[in-house]
Amino acid sequence: MLKNNTTKSLAVTGMHCASCANIITRKLQKIPGVASAEVNYGAEKAYVSFDEGAVSIADMNAQVQQLGYALEDTSIHTGHDMSAGFSSDELQQKKKVEELNKLREHVLIVLPFVAVSIFVMAWEVGAEQLAFVPMMPVAVADFFHHLLPLLAAYSLFVIGLPFLQGVVRFLKHGVANMDTLIGIGTLVAFLYSFIVSAFESSLSPYISTEHSYYDVTIVVIGFITLGKYLEARSKQKTGEAIKKLLGLQAKQATVLRDGKEIEVAIEEVVVGDILIIKPGQKIPTDGEIISGTSAIDESMITGESLPVDKRVGDTVIGATINKQGSLQVRATQVGSGTVLAQIVTMVEQAQGSKAPIERLADQISAVFVPVVLVFAVGVLAIWLAVGSQFMPFSQALPLGLVSFVGILVIACPCAMGLATPMAVIVGVGKAAQNGILIKNAENLEKLQAVNFIVLDKTGTITRGEPQVTDILSASDVTDKEVLGILASLEQHSEHPLAQAVVGRAKLDGMELKKATEFSALEGKGLRGIILGRQYFAGNLRLAADLHIKVDTTITEQFAEEGKTPVILMREQQVLGYVAIADTIKAEAPATIARLHELGMQVALLTGDAKKTAEYIAKQVGIDRVIAEVLPGDKAEQIKLLQSEGYRVAMVGDGINDAPALVTADVGIAMGTGTDVAIESAGVTLLGGKIDKLPKVIRLARATMRTVKQNLFWAFFYNVVGIPIAAGVLYPTFGILLNPAIAGAAMAFSSVSVVLNALRLKRANL
Repeated sequence: MLKNNTTKSLAVTGMHCASCANIITRKLQKIPGVASAEVNYGAEKAYVSFDEGAVSIADMNAQVQQLGYALEDTSIHTGHDMSAGFSSDELQQKKKVEELNKLREHVLIVLPFVAVSIFVMAWEVGAEQLAFVPMMPVAVADFFHHLLPLLAAYSLFVIGLPFLQGVVRFLKHGVANMDTLIGIGTLVAFLYSFIVSAFESSLSPYISTEHSYYDVTIVVIGFITLGKYLEARSKQKTGEAIKKLLGLQAKQATVLRDGKEIEVAIEEVVVGDILIIKPGQKIPTDGEIISGTSAIDESMITGESLPVDKRVGDTVIGATINKQGSLQVRATQVGSGTVLAQIVTMVEQAQGSKAPIERLADQISAVFVPVVLVFAVGVLAIWLAVGSQFMPFSQALPLGLVSFVGILVIACPCAMGLATPMAVIVGVGKAAQNGILIKNAENLEKLQAVNFIVLDKTGTITRGEPQVTDILSASDVTDKEVLGILASLEQHSEHPLAQAVVGRAKLDGMELKKATEFSALEGKGLRGIILGRQYFAGNLRLAADLHIKVDTTITEQFAEEGKTPVILMREQQVLGYVAIADTIKAEAPATIARLHELGMQVALLTGDAKKTAEYIAKQVGIDRVIAEVLPGDKAEQIKLLQSEGYRVAMVGDGINDAPALVTADVGIAMGTGTDVAIESAGVTLLGGKIDKLPKVIRLARATMRTVKQNLFWAFFYNVVGIPIAAGVLYPTFGILLNPAIAGAAMAFSSVSVVLNALRLKRANL
């Protein structure tokens, strides 16, 4: 057992491919005190659970530094976090920009070298194959004969230094990655060419000295460096979602201290501070309104464009915008406790998590590089042993070397390692920008396979707040007067139904009258005197006690529609009927229709009476009703659906929904719900808007479609490229993959995977 177990998200530098991630993972897992470690190449993060008493981050870093990588605890940085770190931030971004600039400089240097090499290659091949292309003049050939070794040396030993370091680490520690493959391949091509050039006269009787492979060294390093630059630049775009979230935060705050308004940096705001927020200003941090009313634009958090009306007692979220009215807000959360910080943390963790489909790529890439090395050596041996039986050794050796280098270059598993994480990073970021929080990549993968949606009623399909739906006068009193009298009575009650009546009256601009001798009649209703006349309001039991005749067709109709009837009475007469119900959300019917378009079956799961549930289901177009279910039995209903072969997503917002959310294949919580429900769920719809449900399903499907496309192309490049590089087409067609072309293909495969993932940003949800 770990005594001081903690889990940290650590930034990783120096990774160049999926095999790098596997090397670091295996190294970390072997360190005493480390319980588990998972390294994500796409997110450039290591998630490590370890015993702080047994091992430190510095110890772990010292171990991985031997292999050419570095770990850093980014939570110690405070660039954007108000008072406590909650994500990798400015320092990491600065390092990435520096690395990108360095790659850019290398690209600008090496591309002219590549152009020269391709020019020489094209001229030589053209002169050999095409009659109209003249032979290169001796003086020009001599010039390039001396220039190319210099360009190749600079390309290999300066720009290609990381690849050579990969070879050294391989010899020293026995770990091989993409750098190892490229390093060995280009070094072999360079050394062979150098030996042929330096000892041309001595070697010419034994091997062909006509061809050198300086151009291969230059072009391979050039194209791969270009590919790494384009990949790094594209990967920066995948993290834009978090950058945008971090950019939302206010930098300054106006605080009321000692009766004076003073402006302070956001880091100086503490819990309990009174913040002054004027129209048009960002709300600095989470808090509670203690003075003023306003409409708040919460679109950056919830994805909803319409402002939300707020008044005294309401909570506000940091980084949202005060559209109108001046507010005084008491700060309740700062730093990592704010909603924005928690969203950023959740998005980062989700972007760094691994989907089950990624395990296949991880397992393959873990053994891929060593296998490729052995295979390349084997192919070279076959060329020398078998090839020399059918052609002169002097011809077999260069062809064998070309195959050896080509295999090492084309086989780099970069695209394989990028396929899943790039799509997940973009998909999770896109979701966050639309007010949808996805806890991890596994939920994303499961969600795309869901074919049955189960919806809780209260707070999901309905608003979760009782409202007056019908007012029917049963006397000479008008509907308006019925509501006015009833509200005047109910204003003295704290019952939720009473608050619904009073709220409707105030909404209609009514002035409530004073009620005297008010008393609550437990389980039945209430009574009071208004303007000298006694009134009663309550249910059928109260009417029966008062011996007042009620029109039961009206009350039964209300009951069938899931509405609670309140009867207003005076003396021996019914004045009117008011129906109160939890009203359906406006967006619910259209949302159910969109779910059906996506091929989903939809069920309503509720503890309400069957007739009430069926009435609501009919209004919104739900297929199946599961009614009169006790809170503890909701999870069992989910299991029953799963036993029928359905992949089930459960959508809910209450504490009683938590077991069902956990039981479902994917739990989806309404962001307006309880913390327990949100913690239990894999997906959270911020703002409680159910119309986000079809969006997240479409996004999950688009993301997993992109993952599968990426994996297909990543495998395709290797499955097709390696045999061609090995020379399977040479005996029949005389085709052998030039390592320079292999380098271009490998670089293109990585860039294409990232660009394909970036298409998700434009997906129409």
